[in-house]
Amino acid sequence: MKNLKKTVIATVIFAFVGFSMTAQNGNSFGIKGGLNYSANGDYFESASANAKNPDRNIGYHIGLFGKIGNKFYLKPELIYTATKSDYSSDEFSIKKIDAPILVGVKILGPVSVFAGPSLQYILDTEFDGINIDNVEDDFSVGLNFGIGLSFNNIGIDLRYERGFNHNEATFIDTNLGTGIVSRIDTRPDQLILSLSLAL
Repeated sequence: MKNLKKTVIATVIFAFVGFSMTAQNGNSFGIKGGLNYSANGDYFESASANAKNPDRNIGYHIGLFGKIGNKFYLKPELIYTATKSDYSSDEFSIKKIDAPILVGVKILGPVSVFAGPSLQYILDTEFDGINIDNVEDDFSVGLNFGIGLSFNNIGIDLRYERGFNHNEATFIDTNLGTGIVSRIDTRPDQLILSLSLAL
C-alpha cells in the first residue's frame, strides 16, 4: 500500500510538471478553490448502538489542476480538502489530499459534463477534540461527477463526490465516560463548488 501511495503521488507530480511545460500547445494548467457541502458516514457510539446520521456542513478546498484537450478532455487535479460533519453536539473533521482524474466533454457552448475516480489520502481526522489515528485505510478511492462552465481562462463547476469503499475510524469516545470503542465512517459524501483560473 505504501508503494502504491508513493507511485500515485509521483505520477500526479510528474503530470503537473508536464502540463506546465506544454501549456503553450493548447493544454492548460492552473489553480482552483471553493466550498464543500459535506457529510461523512454514520457514527456508532458502540457496537450495538443505532447509527447517528450526520448533518451536512461547509468546508473548503484549494489546489491545482491540469487539462488536456478541448471538446473532449482529461483533467487531473491535486486538491487539499478540509471538511466537517455534525452529529448532534459532536463534530467530525477530516483533512485530506484528493487527486481526481476526470474525463469530460463539452456539450453546448461553454457547458461541459465530466466524471472520474478520485484518489484520496487522509492526512488528519478529529472527533470533538479527539485526534483519530487508526482510520482503516488512509488511502481510498471515490467517484466525482458534475457539470462545468468555462469562459476563457475562468471556470466554475459543481460536482458530487462519494467514496466507493467502506472506511471506518475507531476510537475510544471519552465523552461517554465508559471507554467504549466507537466507530465513524470516513467516506466522503459531498457537493463541491469550485472556481478555477488557468494560468
